[in-house]
Amino acid sequence: MRANNVSTADGYVRLKADLPRGTKRVIAVCTDALMMPFALWSAMTLKAGHPVLDLADWPAYLASVAVSIPIFVRFGLYRAVIRYIGHKAVFAVGFAVMLGGILLALLGLWLQLPALSWSVVTMYSCLALLYIAGSRFLVRYYFLTRHIRPTEARVAIYGAGEAGARLSTVLSATRAFDPLVFIDDNRSLHGRMVNGIKVYPPDELPALIKARNLDRVLLALPSLTRRRRREILSSLEPLGVHVQTVPEFEQIVTGKANVEDIREVDVCDLLGRDSVPPKAGLFDTCIREHVVMVTGAGGSIGSELCRQIIGLGPKRLVLFEMSELALYNIERELRTFAEQNALHVELVGLIGNGHQKQRMREIFQAYRVQTVYHAAAYKHVPIVEQNVIEGIYNNVISTWNTAEAAHETEVETFVLVSTDKAVNPTNVMGATKRFAEMVLQGVHRRGTKTRFCMVRFGNVLASSGSVVPLFNEQIPEAAQLVIQAGSMADGGEVFVLDMGKPVRICDLARRMIHLMGMTVRDEQHPDGDIEIAYTGLRPAEKLYEELLIGNNVTGTEHPMILRAIEHSLPWERIQAMLDEILSAMGRLDCPRALQLLSEVVVEYKPAPESHDLVWARQAALPADDRKVTSLKVRRVVRNSGPGTTGPTDTARP
Repeated sequence: MRANNVSTADGYVRLKADLPRGTKRVIAVCTDALMMPFALWSAMTLKAGHPVLDLADWPAYLASVAVSIPIFVRFGLYRAVIRYIGHKAVFAVGFAVMLGGILLALLGLWLQLPALSWSVVTMYSCLALLYIAGSRFLVRYYFLTRHIRPTEARVAIYGAGEAGARLSTVLSATRAFDPLVFIDDNRSLHGRMVNGIKVYPPDELPALIKARNLDRVLLALPSLTRRRRREILSSLEPLGVHVQTVPEFEQIVTGKANVEDIREVDVCDLLGRDSVPPKAGLFDTCIREHVVMVTGAGGSIGSELCRQIIGLGPKRLVLFEMSELALYNIERELRTFAEQNALHVELVGLIGNGHQKQRMREIFQAYRVQTVYHAAAYKHVPIVEQNVIEGIYNNVISTWNTAEAAHETEVETFVLVSTDKAVNPTNVMGATKRFAEMVLQGVHRRGTKTRFCMVRFGNVLASSGSVVPLFNEQIPEAAQLVIQAGSMADGGEVFVLDMGKPVRICDLARRMIHLMGMTVRDEQHPDGDIEIAYTGLRPAEKLYEELLIGNNVTGTEHPMILRAIEHSLPWERIQAMLDEILSAMGRLDCPRALQLLSEVVVEYKPAPESHDLVWARQAALPADDRKVTSLKVRRVVRNSGPGTTGPTDTARP
């Protein structure tokens, strides 16, 4: 019988919740029209000390309704959704009732109605506030407990500050999460109540999880440093509960997120290093009021360089990119950003690549480029391994062409964005980046007015070759460090960026699984939730990062930027090797090109068999079907045209 009654009550509540908005407003108005006379009768009864019921007081009862309802309409009391009503509605009800009481007292004084004396109206106002506000919160509570879907998770909120209190209010309104306890490091809050929820110290959380059957912890600590956030996550990891967090303070302040936007724990929270603030003076040296050009402007690192540069006051920013779509996207993004922030920067979007030296020279001259950030490169290790000729041409020869064009047009600063894979390389990509570094060192030693330098850093989350491409917090800081390192160059240096302590991806995966409230499935735990599969290294991939060749390194004025002092070759030797490798590539002779690459980069030992797809395909064909066209001849024809003196190979400096 009781179950039937409960079912009937639930059905009634659902029926009321599904009524049209107009019908609900009529019901609310009618309810208030009964509440106001009842409040007036209660006030008169309290004053008299016994129940008062005099038909001569009907004008006073009618006046209470006639005065109050229009005021309530004006204050928007009937536009609010009852189930989401908050503390602001209480103030609205209070002001409306107070104003109605004043008008009612003045009306009673004017009409000489004893039932509307000042003392009665004062008590009436207090009771009306209690009835009107109380009825709404009572209906709200009833709807939330009976109509809203059942609670999905029993929650502990870590952080009893403003963000935690606001979060608990939102969660209580939705009932999707049921906040049961607060956890906070502040001892002065322990044992106190916040929004009706008790605050406990962190060391009681394990017992609370068992006693209160908690299955989720929400971190409401937006202003906490990343280092402290990592410490808290480390303490929560063994508890076996699902951990989520609210956005960081910067995201909330900039409007990118709200406190209520609960999200999964970010990998960057687990890495835990706080970013180092940049030095403004290092930005100004090469950027402010300068003409800056970024090659590979549409790539992961090049595009972030552009985002950082445009906000530093350059006179002109030239975006150079071989991909039409990537150029379109970054140029559109930067133009929108400049308009929104009233930035007076001339943006120039150019398609091309460093294969054509004359094109580079013309661009540098036409736009009076002063600073170049050369981020254009093929970065994916397996792809470059399977496309050796184009990998060498794009990463080495294009860098040479661009550097020579910069030298001839007297560009002030040239910064090559390099990689940790250039150190003791095990793959073609790394060897080509090291060769490119040595080309710039050779050009510097030959003599030039341009300051050439290289900036080398390890894997950055969200770079195009990163093993964890979904997270991008390190990219802006890496771009800032590249810009600052270029400002410290005298010429020929290799700068190394300290992007933090290396993290084992396996450990990172285990921590993410644990913080999702799940377990790792392995031989010791066959019933675990998620298995970690070891896929092995990709072809020619490295297992560990290395940023230095040897240990000869010195500090700089920035704590995260080091200056490496490494061996280099004289320009005559570099140029001779460039000529030979160009000749080998012109014949599509991959083995010879790789051999020459290893002679320049002595740390690189090519694989016994080349992984180049075209070379392997040609080698598999019968001898009569092998037809190889010289790339040099094709480039000669392509680069010849109006205004040239003859079919010269313009791809070479």
